[in-house]
Amino acid sequence: MTHVRVVRNGPVLVSGPARIETPDGVVESDRFMVAICACGRSKNYPLCDTSHRRCRSVQGSA
Repeated sequence: MTHVRVVRNGPVLVSGPARIETPDGVVESDRFMVAICACGRSKNYPLCDTSHRRCRSVQGSA
């Protein structure tokens, strides 16, 4: 069974089998859990590279 969890100020976590379809093609995942970028800053989009952490720390210091 696939389970999706939205993390506040973070990625969308998908556990279970996942096949991600993008406009450029298909990203297959053989991992048990996949983190999908929700902020749009990932250099590995559509997968999360934790760029949201750097953005959040900059916003929090202002």
